[in-house]
Amino acid sequence: MANYEIRAYAKNKGVCLWQIANALNVSEATITRLFRNELPESKAAEIKSVIDRIAADRA
Repeated sequence: MANYEIRAYAKNKGVCLWQIANALNVSEATITRLFRNELPESKAAEIKSVIDRIAADRA
């Protein structure tokens, strides 16, 4: 599965894909399509920082 590391990271932090999509101002469908292919490291790092921010806001 493409971007398994990011998906697992989000799951471990309790963050859903729709929450990532909202934070990036895109639709959930866009995130799903984006995750179909491996992301460049810079984009993956950006998404991980969004995941961290969402998780921190809930704590």
